[in-house]
Amino acid sequence: MTDIIHLLPDAVANQIAAGEVVQRPASAVKELLENSIDAGADKIQLVIKDAGKALIQIIDNGCGMSVTDARMCFERHATSKVKKAEDLFAIRTMGFRGEAMASIAAISQVEMKTRRHEDEIGTCITIEGAQVTAQEPVATSPGTQIAIKNLFFNTPARRNFLKSNPVEMRHIIDEFQRVALAHPTVFFSLHHDGLEIFNLPKGNLKQRIVHLFGNNYNERLVPVEEETTIINLKGYIGKPAFAKKTRGEQFFFVNNRFIKDPYLNHAVSSAFEDLLPDDSYPLYVLFIEIDPAKIDVNVHPTKTEIKYLDEKSIYAILKSAVKRSIGRYNISPTLDFDQETGFSNMITQKAVEDIVPPSINFNPDFNPFATDKSSTSGYSSSPRNYEAKPSAKNWGSLYEITQEPVVEQTSFYNDDAVLETKQKQYMQLHNRYIVSQIKSGLMVIDQQMAHERILYERFLVHLDDRKGASQQSLFPQTVTLNANDFELAKSLLDDIKSLGFDVREFGKNTLVVEGIPVDLGSSNVNETQLFEQLIEGFKNSQQELKLSKRDGLARSLAKNGAIKAGTALGQEEINTLIDELFACKTPNFSVTGKPIIQTITLAELDKKFEK
Repeated sequence: MTDIIHLLPDAVANQIAAGEVVQRPASAVKELLENSIDAGADKIQLVIKDAGKALIQIIDNGCGMSVTDARMCFERHATSKVKKAEDLFAIRTMGFRGEAMASIAAISQVEMKTRRHEDEIGTCITIEGAQVTAQEPVATSPGTQIAIKNLFFNTPARRNFLKSNPVEMRHIIDEFQRVALAHPTVFFSLHHDGLEIFNLPKGNLKQRIVHLFGNNYNERLVPVEEETTIINLKGYIGKPAFAKKTRGEQFFFVNNRFIKDPYLNHAVSSAFEDLLPDDSYPLYVLFIEIDPAKIDVNVHPTKTEIKYLDEKSIYAILKSAVKRSIGRYNISPTLDFDQETGFSNMITQKAVEDIVPPSINFNPDFNPFATDKSSTSGYSSSPRNYEAKPSAKNWGSLYEITQEPVVEQTSFYNDDAVLETKQKQYMQLHNRYIVSQIKSGLMVIDQQMAHERILYERFLVHLDDRKGASQQSLFPQTVTLNANDFELAKSLLDDIKSLGFDVREFGKNTLVVEGIPVDLGSSNVNETQLFEQLIEGFKNSQQELKLSKRDGLARSLAKNGAIKAGTALGQEEINTLIDELFACKTPNFSVTGKPIIQTITLAELDKKFEK
């Protein structure tokens, strides 16, 4: 029997490795950006076409490569960052495995031009499917230019699994933002299909955050800084008032490497305890500097997971540092029960000799026993007579009420489920609930959840028939989003318009809202805030519940457009709300599955009164 185990060809091995390293275009962008950082570049340009499927191009002014290095960098496990096993415990660079370039070259068509600063001429290498097709000298600027064309051209199954262009572009922007945040002293730019999305000049961390997320973030940031023998911590946290329902703006960096760590995230969340609304997440961009020997970054192919030698101490330091920043910058109100405030108003800055003691003035002729009833103030000094004297006028009307016939109380319902159409009488309780009598007792309806259910089913119909009516705004409002949310909004634009929004693109990362759905039409509606909440709610539904795009949009708009608890309703508005609720397909449950209607039976009431 012949041997059946054999070595895989290099081309096949590279394609298998590429499945772990390059999962989508954003993975290739991350690897190339990190290589440019490791090369010492302070100017990096990223050019994308067709969301990375047609072209990913990186242009940097780093150290460049020699002819031999240019050819060697596409071999598997070829790297300049690790020479022996001990180096794995002193890693300061972004890359170290030597797999990225070989994996990218195995599944795409690559053209690389590179030149060292001391050389007069550079090298151009062309590779297709891990096979070098050309290598020749070329005149090029110092640094490296890499163009990746037709990603996954020889693995059609993986290419078919890629998402739509807007989705893939959002992943690319995520990776770009992470690298740009970690290196604020490096110039970055990003172009997609000929349009400039980012132009980030060199600066400090706060300037980089503002350039990435918008000018309104300048007032939201609170600095955090702590130096210990275990770690050095610096960065910014967001004020609780600006917390969001999604986790998108939370960044941890360990030795300038972006990581995902639920344990450390819990430390920050604990520091914000009792300061955030339910299900809200704060903004933070935090950098941890730690001895590389005390961590292990060689855990996952994406290098976003790290093992710590003493993670409990890091947790405690992180939590206390964030808490101290919250207190230091007076984000939360504080009470000092040890401070005596009774004499605080008596403190004066005057000298002792300048203080004049108070004087007392009195009338020596005043006689409290005088019988004169007159008062200089004009008020009568005689005692008041509190004895009420009954009036004989119209005394007979007191007994008229006893002659009126007794009206029997009628039921508002024939049974517990069906409303009686002739008589509809409801009462609003604390501007939150609608209460009505039914045959077996009481029915209580949550007005906010009821309206959410009505709007949700109505918006689903609009998404199907594409006939959502729009109410035009008197003054169109502009909405400026960050780059990621803008790409998301563009991908949802057709569905958003079908809901009844009249919206169009208006320049870089900006939309103009000229109308809102008639179902939400109100003079009190803020178009800008409503649209931002729609995008934020959609992201939340996608992250937490994994809903379809259609359900996510309908749910988000219904939640943000429904009448809120505390809104007073007239009798006609209450009647309309109840009629529309019972016309829904699922009137008993809200869009989140919670009950809208609760009944309290007479037996339960009798039990409360111990009958």
